[in-house]
Amino acid sequence: MTRRVLSVVAILITAVLLQSTVFSQLRLLGVRPELLFLVTIVLALLEGPNEGAVVGFAAGLAQDMFLDQPKGITALTLTLVGYGVGMARQYIVSPSPLLPTIVVAVGTALGMAFYEVVAFLLGSFNLPATEAVRIALLTAAYNAVLTPILYPLLRRIVEGSRPRRVVRF
Repeated sequence: MTRRVLSVVAILITAVLLQSTVFSQLRLLGVRPELLFLVTIVLALLEGPNEGAVVGFAAGLAQDMFLDQPKGITALTLTLVGYGVGMARQYIVSPSPLLPTIVVAVGTALGMAFYEVVAFLLGSFNLPATEAVRIALLTAAYNAVLTPILYPLLRRIVEGSRPRRVVRF
């Protein structure tokens, strides 16, 4: 396996372990952060739609299998979020340092809303609509707070794993 694949696998394993142990206990107003949403969005923002979709699918499938959730909903959600953010990346021209935070917040809110709608349609989400909106917005805010901490670390890992181009004369 290449160094690139190994680094993404290490990021995903670390994120799943942190999500299921440390971050499952950190609740703010009854909501926990969704680290796998954050990782998927950041990698899609850095690498584009193809890698965003692949990372999203792998992260979602890992979360679905590791946690006791309906199988496939998170994988579908994160695949679409990763692809969507990767596609939107080509239209983002601002070099603002706030950009990753805003993209993570919007992507998380939309992804959580999509997850809740699909779960409701499948009969496994029984909360009122106002509670679903509250969960989506608070989770987005929580991920936005974590983004300035985790974005530089993830960017450094991803950029360090890129193959170096060698020019020969």
